[in-house]
Amino acid sequence: MNKLRVLFFIFLFGFGAISVRLFYIQAISPEFYSADYTRTSRLEPNRGKILDRNHDPIALNQTKYRLFVEPKKVEDKDYLVKVLDDELEIGEATLEARIDLSKDWVAIQGNITKEKKEMLSKLNLEELGFEVEQQRFYPEASLAAHLVGFLGKNSEGGSVGYFGVEGYYDKDLTGLPGVLKSERDMFGKPIFSGNQDRVEADNGRDIVLTIDKSIQQIIKERLKKGVEKYNAKSGCVIVVDPMTMEILGLACLPDFDPENYFEFNESDFSNWTISSEYEPGSTFKPLIVAAALEEGVVEPNDVFNEKGPVKIGGYTISNWNDQYDGKITIARILEKSSNVGMVYIGSKLGKEKVYEYIGKYGFGSATQADLQGESSGQVKPLNLWYPIDEATTAFGQGISVTAMQLVRGFASLINGGNLMRPHVVKEVIEGDIIKTRQPEVQNKVLSEKTSRTMRKILVGVVNNAEVKWKIPKGYAFGGKTGTAQIAVDGTYDASKTIASFIGFAPADNPAFLMLVVIQEPESSSWGSETAAPLFFDIAEDLLIYLNVPPK
Repeated sequence: MNKLRVLFFIFLFGFGAISVRLFYIQAISPEFYSADYTRTSRLEPNRGKILDRNHDPIALNQTKYRLFVEPKKVEDKDYLVKVLDDELEIGEATLEARIDLSKDWVAIQGNITKEKKEMLSKLNLEELGFEVEQQRFYPEASLAAHLVGFLGKNSEGGSVGYFGVEGYYDKDLTGLPGVLKSERDMFGKPIFSGNQDRVEADNGRDIVLTIDKSIQQIIKERLKKGVEKYNAKSGCVIVVDPMTMEILGLACLPDFDPENYFEFNESDFSNWTISSEYEPGSTFKPLIVAAALEEGVVEPNDVFNEKGPVKIGGYTISNWNDQYDGKITIARILEKSSNVGMVYIGSKLGKEKVYEYIGKYGFGSATQADLQGESSGQVKPLNLWYPIDEATTAFGQGISVTAMQLVRGFASLINGGNLMRPHVVKEVIEGDIIKTRQPEVQNKVLSEKTSRTMRKILVGVVNNAEVKWKIPKGYAFGGKTGTAQIAVDGTYDASKTIASFIGFAPADNPAFLMLVVIQEPESSSWGSETAAPLFFDIAEDLLIYLNVPPK
């Protein structure tokens, strides 16, 4: 009987202890203990693909793995450190510090290939585990590096897009992560009959670009040869559809490898065509001529007497070759790129109208191109203008623009007078839904009449140029050269120039508008002798590729 009583009290004590423990777990500290037995993990979405206009891949994903260690399962840390260092070559000191035995989980290394994962799995170490992670793969390497950007890491180790399309459309490409909540036992293993709550990840949207991979290859190969031929510091080429401002191709050199971006400096990632400002020089002159025609202050056949240099506010303005031809037409002023003639046209227009049209063309404000890192350029406020500013602005000095701004403004000269928003994304694909980007008119700058007149004048500029270029036979081209000295510490350095040519073809129905920029060429400082020949080399290839028949 006493034994039964003792046994009864033992059971009673045990039952009481269990009841007290259950009450503490369920009523006093339920959050703490539910966290012990419920594990929440993040389900990563697949990043959206980037494709060219023909759906050829520009950026894809490939499966890699992240190696992790569960320190509480480690039996021999010294052995673990040694074998991991043999395989990964991270450094024993680094691994020693990284494997903190007080933690439940520590990441060791990401970007591990399938082959390396299989080798590490053969070690049969219970404390090792792997998580699947998507890595960005650029099958065309650096073909469109400045347009596409790259997928890098933020300060917390997460993936994030930088520069170009990867940066501008990062949220669209990233998608939304999912969540998996599962009940675990005390050893951290899933409970067979436990609750499993799973919210699937929403994969990122696929992006279809306006660029054509073949056009991109043409301009990059030609640009590389041009930079080498003219021994230039760098160079850029932009090709657009002037009617819509779709970017068909854009390449700058030097560039970078988006997969191995960590081997390059931050300055290498900057897209010069949207992020850097420069004085456009003579490529700006057609925009002022068009403004004067639109306002009716001059006509193409009006005559100007080009006697010699002009003095304005203590400054002397001369022509680039110091030659003066007497009586010449307005159209001829542009053909011979007369600075003195442009001062005359600027004065006829007046500084208020010059300033007004600078704004209409979009200079001084971002183009709103869908690329990360765009600059607005620099335009001096009108109330700070001196008489010399009105004069120099007329021929492209004293104003800083981006190459994309210049292309957008020039496109309005030949497309009927519409200032179009530049864009590099044609479609966004989300599942079965395709959203197509429509051309966007930002401003009406010129009339159809002025635009037709400017196309004719610009054809004359090419046909009557003093330098005879190798122009593809059977095609009418329009365009303008530019040679801008680079300002250094407030003064112009005659030995350092930005040589450029902007042009279009065919003249009656342009298939493309292209800007070629060669920075600091050593063989010749003139755009007519560097950028223009390169322009026509590329143009010949484009006309063949686009199947534009000659007339």
